[in-house]
Amino acid sequence: MVLKRRHLAKAFTWRVCATLTTIIIAAIVVGDIKVGLLIGPLDFVIKIALYFFHERLWMRTRFGVNDEKH
Repeated sequence: MVLKRRHLAKAFTWRVCATLTTIIIAAIVVGDIKVGLLIGPLDFVIKIALYFFHERLWMRTRFGVNDEKH
């Protein structure tokens, strides 16, 4: 059994890495770290929620799951 909090922990740690990437890319593209720091938190909140619900939807399907014992 996989607990919901595992999905939440995975989503959180991934979003930290991805948000740092977004901040860096935005700062490079725009040429201002302040813009990256404004975009980063919004990106974090929206995408962590989307990832969590995406993961939960995938838990409802058996696609790609093999329950056979070896």
